[in-house]
Amino acid sequence: MIEGGRLRRVLLGTSAAVVLTAGLAGVAPTAVAVDAQSQQWYLDAMRAEDIWKTATGSGIKVAVIDTGVNPNTPSLKGKVLKGMDNAEVKGDETDDYTGHGTTMAEIIVGSGAGGGIKGLAPDAKVIPYRVSDTELQNEQKVNPYDMEEAIKAAADGDAQIINVSFASEYYSSYIRDAVKYARAKGKLLFAGVGNSAAKGNKPQYPAAFPEAIAVAASDETGHAAKFSQHGDFVDLSAPGSAIPGWCNEKFKSYCVTDGTSNATAIASASAALIWSVHPDWTGNQVLRAMLESASRDWESGTVSNALGYGIVRPNANINRGIGKPGDPNINPLTNEKVGGKSATSGTAGTSGASGKPGATTEPGASTAPGSSQAPEAKPSADGVVAGSDKSADSGSPLGLVIGGVAVVAVVAVAAFLVVRRRRTA
Repeated sequence: MIEGGRLRRVLLGTSAAVVLTAGLAGVAPTAVAVDAQSQQWYLDAMRAEDIWKTATGSGIKVAVIDTGVNPNTPSLKGKVLKGMDNAEVKGDETDDYTGHGTTMAEIIVGSGAGGGIKGLAPDAKVIPYRVSDTELQNEQKVNPYDMEEAIKAAADGDAQIINVSFASEYYSSYIRDAVKYARAKGKLLFAGVGNSAAKGNKPQYPAAFPEAIAVAASDETGHAAKFSQHGDFVDLSAPGSAIPGWCNEKFKSYCVTDGTSNATAIASASAALIWSVHPDWTGNQVLRAMLESASRDWESGTVSNALGYGIVRPNANINRGIGKPGDPNINPLTNEKVGGKSATSGTAGTSGASGKPGATTEPGASTAPGSSQAPEAKPSADGVVAGSDKSADSGSPLGLVIGGVAVVAVVAVAAFLVVRRRRTA
């Protein structure tokens, strides 16, 4: 257990493998960003255009705890609210030192202006909280408690959703307390499970904390991405492979990336869409609707170690009514009372302990949305799952595949960074 001190973190989606533009020095982002949207295969797979006829994320705020968010990219102008610099290094929360946090923000709320990334919830807003990754920790003196302070600040702030595309293989009770605090305040905290499935597959935090919503990555075929870590802590999954993101902090070009960072941002955006349609729902109800409407090819009420309850499918809930809200005060993952707070409410419900499949129940058991405990399904780590709303309500496996869209092959995320204590998801 690590108590305080420097928990070195790694970003979970910065494997810039293929530049989408020429990337010439001095070229404005608007000029080089033209190829980004053509690589956003998941928007078609998730039927984003149909979703946007009903929901765009309006009225919802997402805290992005990351490397900072540059509010001046064409896709983010007018979408970034005042945040906080928790890293306490040169600059502030708008100074993104890698480009990772800005990518997450664009995946969530980007307007697509100038050919940039189009966010899945384009009318939501983001609130940046800057924390340090391993490289910044090695280069400068940073606030060693930045992660827990950022989570608590976001929990006390206006954001309904907290996106953490960071991870560490080391447990910290301070950070867990912060995550529990956010959950008790009615927030939904999504965190990436990590990209080192082939390198030990150790649980990553905060995703593996029972109070977080752990997000795994799926690929273009609807399989679990090979790099995505797996275990009984996985709650949901979302597209994470071959997705465009800023190559670096210069914001001159986009690159194709892999990572559960991407999946986490898409899951956060999905929650924002559902919550914007049902602002009177609590976080528990939004999460329950996400779990019940997720795409899967195994028995409803059981859980995959690779993909959790399935691949997020907001259109199924928003336009087809799949996934019921249920009890506003009960965590659908545990059936325990915690965090009953709606997007329009100023008061939280009674807080209490929460957990995840395997955390507060017997090993191998999980609590299904709206049901009693159900045995865990054990599909293979790369089992095919339907992610397209073209599938029937039964969830027949059609996969997240878009015909005619060429997806550039990329290097597996697990290889793009040296394994460090804190990584991006």
